[in-house]
Amino acid sequence: MTDNARDDSAYDVLIVGGGAAGLSAALVLGRARRRVAVVDGGDPRNAPAAHMHGFLSRDGLPPSELLAMGRTEAAGYGVRLISGRVGDVTHADGRFRARLDDGSTLSALRVLVATGLRDELPGIPGVRERWGKDVAACPYCHGYEVRDRPVGVIGAPHLALLLSQWSRDLVYFPHEQPVTEEEHEQLAARGVRVVTGRVNRLAVEDGRVRGVEVDGAGSVLREAVFVTPRFVPRDEVLRALGAERLDSGFVATDPTGRTDVPGVWAAGNVVNPMAQVIHAAGQGSAAAAAINADLLMTEVEQAVADRRALSAPAERTAHAARHRTSDPLS
Repeated sequence: MTDNARDDSAYDVLIVGGGAAGLSAALVLGRARRRVAVVDGGDPRNAPAAHMHGFLSRDGLPPSELLAMGRTEAAGYGVRLISGRVGDVTHADGRFRARLDDGSTLSALRVLVATGLRDELPGIPGVRERWGKDVAACPYCHGYEVRDRPVGVIGAPHLALLLSQWSRDLVYFPHEQPVTEEEHEQLAARGVRVVTGRVNRLAVEDGRVRGVEVDGAGSVLREAVFVTPRFVPRDEVLRALGAERLDSGFVATDPTGRTDVPGVWAAGNVVNPMAQVIHAAGQGSAAAAAINADLLMTEVEQAVADRRALSAPAERTAHAARHRTSDPLS
């Protein structure tokens, strides 16, 4: 524990974001007896989904329940959970200082950013309204639930090919994206029908997707639709700290989540748009272990320096005594 453990605003680690990555890191660090604060804005990316899938032992669990259990577990190890948003983070005198939206401030020796991303959806009427229900993006998260049903895919031929594993009643809508000759051949080989023309809207009746309306083709009956959003990282804190960005637009990290900013890590969708919940949780755990090891080495170096400082006067006294004893004129 640090010397600041008695200060209610001073922590070993500040975690920005309380989703699967952030809470997993908090759990590991709490169990390592670190003083940890988690600041979370309360709007997880998967909030529109009724259930999550592919998480061992938690398949089908509502996302909100996973987070509730995670908060309870982390709090049980002394982690402080704060509802709010971090406005900015600065670094000086060996500590990071974060200002929250309510005006309060926190300080920490290390920072983990786990703020996720937002899905920038196609501007097709009906997509946002049904997002996370019968409009989705990830076959591994939602494909099984629409197996063998009439499924549509808009503007992503690779997604249509992948979804052909779950349904043979599949229609690909290029929308505004040209289809190459190779893509036509691949889609045909997998039994995917292609309907060209601009998608005007999704037909929604009685709170369910019933079809895809296309210029020149009318309404094509579909019961579920997959799209590819633009993934926008919520990385304002990382950008403010000057973290290096890749060509993809996401911040660069090493395998433990360490950024090029000393003392700053990142985990989950904020740096990896393809991370599912279980993957994000694993990244948070790995980052926590790396952060703890980094703090430990800093503490060891300080302890060695302190020990040397304490022993130096005694060694000088002993040296002087030996010198007097050996001096024949003394």
